[in-house]
Amino acid sequence: MKYTYKSEAVLMLEDGTVFHGRAIGKIGTKGGEICFNTGMTGYQEVYTDPSYFGQIIVTTNSHIGNYGVHENESEGLNPSIFGVVINTFSDIYSRKEAESSLQDYLELHGIVGIADIDTRKLVRHIRSKGAMNAIISSEIHDYEVLRAQLKEVPSMKGLELSSQVCVKEPVIRKAENVETKKRVAVLDLGIKESILRHMESRGMECKLFPSTTPYEELKAWGADGYFISNGPGDPAAMDYAVDTVKQIIADDQPLFGICMGHQILARATGISTYKMHSGHRGLNHPVKNLLTGRCEVTSQNHGFAVSAEEVEKSGNVEVTHINLNDNTVEGIRVKDKKAFSVQYHPESSPGPHDSHYLFEDFLSLMDN
Repeated sequence: MKYTYKSEAVLMLEDGTVFHGRAIGKIGTKGGEICFNTGMTGYQEVYTDPSYFGQIIVTTNSHIGNYGVHENESEGLNPSIFGVVINTFSDIYSRKEAESSLQDYLELHGIVGIADIDTRKLVRHIRSKGAMNAIISSEIHDYEVLRAQLKEVPSMKGLELSSQVCVKEPVIRKAENVETKKRVAVLDLGIKESILRHMESRGMECKLFPSTTPYEELKAWGADGYFISNGPGDPAAMDYAVDTVKQIIADDQPLFGICMGHQILARATGISTYKMHSGHRGLNHPVKNLLTGRCEVTSQNHGFAVSAEEVEKSGNVEVTHINLNDNTVEGIRVKDKKAFSVQYHPESSPGPHDSHYLFEDFLSLMDN
C-alpha cells in the first residue's frame, strides 16, 4: 500500500534557506549537520553507519525506499542519522527478502524525514556554501521557532561523538567455522558491522574496546595487531584516542586505521586535520594507490581530512593513496613502523570491492 503522507514538513538550513516538502518517518523535529551521499544504492547501510551520527543525510539518488529494509544490511544496531532528506520516497518495495518498508523502519527508530523536495538544488547549494547545520520539522511551521532551535544544534567542528556510539564494555567477535589466525584489538570509535565481518572471515578474532580505553588495557589482551575504526565527530576533539595510538606506534605494534582511525593516526604523528568544505560521501570516489600505481573506486564517508602539506613536510610519514578528484590524502603509513591507514572504507558495503586487499595487507603486517 502506498504511503499516505501525514503532514507537510520544513527543512531549514543554517544560512536561512528553506525547503518545503512532505513528512516521512516519525512526525517530529530534529537538527544536525546536513550532508549528502551520492550512492545509488545502500540507503540502509548509510542510515545505520555510526559515522553518520549527528547528521541529516540527503540522498542524491532520486528514488529511495524501493527495495525496503533487511536486518542483515545494517551497519549498526539502529540508525545513527538524525534525519533524512529524499526526492522521491517509496513505501512500496519490490524485494521479496525485505522485512519491512523504509517508512515503517524510520518510524520504528524515531527518524524524522522530508521528501518531495528538489534534492538536486539542495545538493548544489550545499556544495557551493559548504557544510552547515539544518533542522527538519513535520510539526513546527513557525520559522522563528525553528531558527531558535537550529541555533541550539552544536557545530560538528570540535564535537566529540565516538564515545556515544562505541561499545560500552569489551566485546569479542569471532567467526564460526573459521580458524583463528590473529587476535586484533579494536579501538571502537563507531565501527561498521561489515568491517568486522571482513576481519572475522579472514580468521581475525576481534575484541572491541570502548573508544576511551587506554593502551595498557588493549595490550593486556595479548593482541597480534590493533585496529582503529571509523567513527563520527571531529578528530581534533579526540586526544584520548590520539594518546592511545601514540603508544601503539611507540611500541612498534601492527596498526591499521580506517576513516576516523586514519585521521587519529595522522594526529598521533603530529599531522593536523581540518574540516572539509562539503566532505566525501558516496560509493564512487576514485583513489590512486601510489605504492602500486593502481586506481580504486572507493566507498567514502568523511567530513574531515588530513593535511597534505604537513604530510609532505613530515619526515616519518608518507602518503600512500590520494583522491583523484581533489588530491586529498586518502592513505598514509609511518616509516620504519608497522602502522598504516586509509581515509575510505575498504569493506565497501555496499559498493565496489577494489580495496578488500587492505585487510590482507593488515594480516601480512601481523605475520611479519
